Formats: sequence, structure tokens, C-alpha cells
Amino acid sequence: MRKFVVLICTLLLAFQAAKGQKHFLLPVWTGEELVDDKAISRLDVYLSDQPNGKALLVLPGGGYSNVTNAGHDLAGQMNLNGISVIILKYRLPSERHEVPLEDAEQAMRIIRKHAEEWNIDRHQVGVMGNSAGGHLAATLSTLYHSKETRPDFQILLYPVITMNPSFTHMGSRQQLIGKNPSKELETRFSAELNVNAQTPPAFIVVSAGDKVVPAQNSLAYTQALIDHQVPVSLHVYPYGTHGFGYSTKFKDADIWHPELMRWLKRNYK
Repeated sequence: MRKFVVLICTLLLAFQAAKGQKHFLLPVWTGEELVDDKAISRLDVYLSDQPNGKALLVLPGGGYSNVTNAGHDLAGQMNLNGISVIILKYRLPSERHEVPLEDAEQAMRIIRKHAEEWNIDRHQVGVMGNSAGGHLAATLSTLYHSKETRPDFQILLYPVITMNPSFTHMGSRQQLIGKNPSKELETRFSAELNVNAQTPPAFIVVSAGDKVVPAQNSLAYTQALIDHQVPVSLHVYPYGTHGFGYSTKFKDADIWHPELMRWLKRNYK
């Protein structure tokens, strides 16, 4: 009987989430731009039926060796709160270090191009990334090439930030810039070294117990944001492993989920 009740509750929640969204796929590159492996890149678009103008470009993790399904689990809840979610499946670098950033910038262009059609405020488009996707989100936030591709805010979950071998995630580093990169390349993709006054405000969530990506990544980025007077909200929780995502199984999910929504509502009305 208990299993039946749980099943019914799960189905009701899924139905409620589905009511709040419109889902479709889009290619990132088309026409003459569609060369090499660009056909791999795509957007999963979840538009809210009750839009408040906010949108999130979600960049899943995977250590730059694969792209996980992260983001789909939060789309329904975000949609119910009026926030549209666009999940990017980006190309893997295989040492082509600029490729993920190229895809992320193109995704931002697409979102803003369709802003009116999708009931999105062009000035309320943020980026959200976890793990290596957090690195890509921080890279987009610090190395964007134009106002069109600059996120208005960034949300980072247990992100890889640095390429400094003393506290980076070595798998992500090697996939992105190789085993023996130049110092210039290491610096370029260490987000904490590229923060400036125009870097967008950040909301960062990390577990002190993360053994995969050291919390020092988030601490270094937070300090860089503070040094440049960029608003940042850092949340370090004592328990939990890497990759807790939007799961309600994470011990402090009942704290950080509402905190994120409060931060978004307070800063981006």
C-alpha cells in the first residue's frame, strides 16, 4: 500500500510539473555554421507556462569527458516558479579548449534571439552549471566576448573553477587543456584569475565533504568575486558528496533550494 501511495504522489508531481512547461529541442548550430562535430550540440528547452521573465542556461557536468543529464530534474520545479530552463548539450573538448565556450556563447545568443517569443526578459538570463559544467558556467561568466553572451547571473554547484593542479579536478583539466598545457592556457581557464568588475553576481553551493572537486575551488572564486566587489552568495554545507544536484536526498536540500529561489526573487524581480 505504501509503494502504491508513493507511486501516485510521484505521478501527481510529474503531472504538475508537466503542466507548467512546454518542452522542445533545438540545434545550437545550423546552416553554414554546421561543420565538424557541431551537430552534436543541442538545446533542451523547457518554457514555463507562467513565465516571470527569468531563464536559466543549464550546463551539465561530466568532467569534460561526457555530458550528464543534470538539469532535467530541476526544470519542472523551476518552470512552476516561472523560470524557463534551457539545457545545453555541448561538444566535448578533447583538448579543443575553446569548443565548450563556443557552444555556451551560441546558446546565450539563441536564448536572447528568442527572448520575446519565449517570454524571457533579455536582462534576466542566467547560467547554471554543476561540476565541470560549473567550470564552463564560470568560464562563460568571465570570458564572454560580448554583452549578448554575458550571463546576467551565475549559479554554480560544486564547480571546478581552477586549472591550478594543486586543487583542480585533474580529469577535467586534462580533457580541457591537456596533460602539459602552457602557463598561459592554465591561467586562461582558471576562472578565479579572470574575474573583473563586470563578472555577473554568483550563487554558489558546495559540500565541505566533496572529495572529487575540493571546496577550495569555490572558496578561491568567491574571494576573487569579493575582491572585485561582485555580489556573491556562498553556501558551504558540512555533509554530502560530490554530485548531489537538485536531489531531495541531499541532507540540506530543504535549505539550499529555498535559498536559491529567495536569491533569484530578491535580486531578479
